Parts: sequence; structure tokens; C-alpha cells
Amino acid sequence: MRPEPCAEPCPHQAPAIPERCQSLLDQWRRQLQLSGREQSQLAGQLLALDRQLGRLQQRSLRVAVFGRVGVGKSSLLNALLGEAAFATDVAHGCTRHQQAQSWAQPMAGLSRVELVDTPGIDEIAAAARARLAARVALGSDLVLLVLDGDLTSVEHDALAPLLASGKPVMLVLNRCDCWSEAEQAELIASIKRRLPAAARHLELIPVAAAPRQPQLLADGRVRSVVQAPQVEQLRQSLLQLLEQHGCLLLALNALGSAERFHQSLQRWRLGASRQAAQSLIGRFAALKATGVAANPLVLLDLAGGLACDTALVLQLCQLYGLPMHGAGARQLLRRLSGHNALLGAAQLGIQLALGALRQLLLVAAPLTGGLSLAPAAPVALAQAALAVHTTRLTGRLAAAELLRSAQRGGQPGALLRRLAITDPQVRLWLGERSEPSPNLQALLP
Repeated sequence: MRPEPCAEPCPHQAPAIPERCQSLLDQWRRQLQLSGREQSQLAGQLLALDRQLGRLQQRSLRVAVFGRVGVGKSSLLNALLGEAAFATDVAHGCTRHQQAQSWAQPMAGLSRVELVDTPGIDEIAAAARARLAARVALGSDLVLLVLDGDLTSVEHDALAPLLASGKPVMLVLNRCDCWSEAEQAELIASIKRRLPAAARHLELIPVAAAPRQPQLLADGRVRSVVQAPQVEQLRQSLLQLLEQHGCLLLALNALGSAERFHQSLQRWRLGASRQAAQSLIGRFAALKATGVAANPLVLLDLAGGLACDTALVLQLCQLYGLPMHGAGARQLLRRLSGHNALLGAAQLGIQLALGALRQLLLVAAPLTGGLSLAPAAPVALAQAALAVHTTRLTGRLAAAELLRSAQRGGQPGALLRRLAITDPQVRLWLGERSEPSPNLQALLP
């Protein structure tokens, strides 16, 4: 049974946003056409996407803890759960793999909340665990970055990609029982000064997940006694956030997952179609060169070249799985011409000059007994070479523009951008969200 929508939406949030997102994503997923090879190559990402879409439909939210080894991530989750569900040890690095437990805390609009423990991000010879922790954070709807002191370079570097991915983050300062109120205030101020600019708005919540107090025994020895966890402020902040915005967090993460898959699919199609695109561009270049070399009229050369380039762009769109009608192709060609205005002007000037020279040679042929036609062949070859060069350049620029359009043009990404514009809370969460720039040179024909 599908849970009811979030009962207390944010004043800035339209109540129907999660439902609208789910409807769009369901339709987008049904219309997603993948070949057998694409399904095989992108199987892992497709599985992750379907899991995220399923969690949105089921209203099952994941909260992951993130941080250095030994900062008390497992102890913090145990304190929230009220039981020792996650293993802890005095030795650092007790958590070796991701672990998840359901939080038996009823929340309006959500059927389930999972708390996810991750390995430390700074363990020696633990690059694989760091990658695992990053993947877990990416697949979660909310991240708790746990600190136990001033912000380190490792934590600073880990926070930056989380913010760039648009992941909502809460900062938690553990072991606050170790400092006085004055020391704690000074430490919090120092952490905030060290935060990246995009994270200055984040609230820093002090906790003591497993506080200890010294106790003097009768024989004079001192023993450390475990005290009750001090996590109530964090618990209340989480409850308020998840009850008000849990459905929206799920929707945003699903949109982000869909957009990442869309971009990966377009990049893979560009890479897989590179050889076919090279052959296609070569055929159009040969066709254009033949027409230019055989035709003595410059205006017909230019008209034929434009028609050839338009057809090439349409064929490239079809090859890359990005259908485009004729008007769209012409608009793309105009953008390409704008990007390459100087080369376009040079091409036109050279074509006019070469065409005028050919016509002059033809006119002079009767007066010179045909001797003036001798240079016509090299001129025609020069025109053909120019046609080949410009056609290849048009093909490469069109492929690059198609990739950039694929990066910008996915339906999930477009909805994310609209939400960031219209909803201040979404804009605050997404922050400086950015996607890594693809290596165009490796993908272009």
C-alpha cells in the first residue's frame, strides 16, 4: 500500500511536487529505449536507478553517515536507534562494509527510514572503502557528515563533492561532552570558518553519541562509565526535516539518479557510435567534395554544401539516438556557424575566390585554345579539399553540440533546474550542484 503524501509540506513547496516528480519519472522510464548492448554496458547504473525509483514509489528513505574513521558514526546510529545494531570497537575502522538498519520511528509520509553506516573515508590503504562510502552517500537521500573536532582537510575534501552532487547534508559534531560550553562554541566557530563557501549555511548539531564519565572506585582506581547518549537535538532535527521534506528528498534524489543515467547513456552512445560517425562524416565529405569539384557555380556549391551539412546533422542525430527534425538541425547549424564565425567567413571567401577563378578560366578557354583550363583541375581539387575539411569540422562540432545538449536536455535534469529556480529550499539543498565535464575529445569522431 502506498503511504500518504507528506502531511506537513514546507510553505515554499507545492504539495504535489513529489507526485509530479514520480509521474514524470515513471513516464520517462517507460519511454526509455535501450538496446541489448546498452542494457549490458549500463546494467549497474540501470539497476541503481530502478532501485531509487522503487524507493520513491515505496516512500523508503535512506540516511547515511559519512566521515573519518573513528569519529563515532556507528555509535551515533546506535544512539538514534536506541540499540546496539551497529558494531563498535575501541580500535579504529570497525566498520568494513556498508550496513543498514531500519529506524523504528514512525514518520508522516514515509513508509520506512533506513540508517546506513559507511566505512571511514581516511583509512590507510582503503581506497576501495572510500569509493564504497561515496557510492553509498550518492545512493542516500540525506547525508550526516560526522566530525569529532575541527574540520580536517580530509573532511573538507569529502564535503566538496557531496555539495557538488546536490546532496543535502547535515553536519554533526560528536563527543561534545569532551569540551566545556565555551570550548564548544569556539570549536563550532572555527569549523564554520573552515567550511567551503557553499556549506556556510549548514547547521552544526552538537551530540555525544557514547559519552563517558570518570568514576572513582573504592580502591582508588578510576573507571570510565558509559552515560546516556545526548542526541535529542539531532533526533528532533531529523524528525522535523524528514516529516516535512522526506518525500521531496526522495524525489530530488530520484531525479538526480535519472539525470546521471541519462548523461551516462548519451556519453556511451557517443563513444559507441564514434567509428560509425567517422564513416558517416567521411561519406558526406566525399559527396560534398565531388559536388563542389564538378560544379562550376559558386552559389550552387554553397547551397549544396548547406544541404549536405543539414543532412549530415540529421544523420548524426539519428545515429546517436537523438532524433531532431529539420528545423532543429538548421538551428543547430546556425549555432555551429556562430561558434565558428571566423572560419565560416574564411570558407566563404575562399570558395568565392576559387569559384571566380574557375569561371574566369572557363571564360578564357576559347581565347587561349583551352590552355587556361589546365589550372582548373588544381582549383577544383582545392575546393574539394576545403569541402572535406569543413564537412569533417561540421560533423565534429555537431557531435560536440549533441553531447552538450544531451547534458542539458534530459527531462529529469530540466525538472531539477526548474525546482531549483522556483523553490528556495530546493535551491538551498542543490547549492552549487554540478556534473563532471565529459572528455569530448575521447568521444568525438
